[in-house]
Amino acid sequence: MVWPWVWSATAAPALPDLLARYEKAGGRYLVCPVCFNAKQLDKGSLIAGAELAGTVQLWEWIGDDGATTFSY
Repeated sequence: MVWPWVWSATAAPALPDLLARYEKAGGRYLVCPVCFNAKQLDKGSLIAGAELAGTVQLWEWIGDDGATTFSY
């Protein structure tokens, strides 16, 4: 049985295309520094638009206007 809310990824744009569109629109990725460092990853491996940023940077990005929901 296919549930009505299941969406087919075959109809989605390719991930590299989505990443390029997001970057072109000025999007950025905030990468959890605790997780990043726990995995002992190299900062040189971050994709374009990605930066290490914790909760302080998230709250600065959210700002004081309205209500925003995010998943960290």
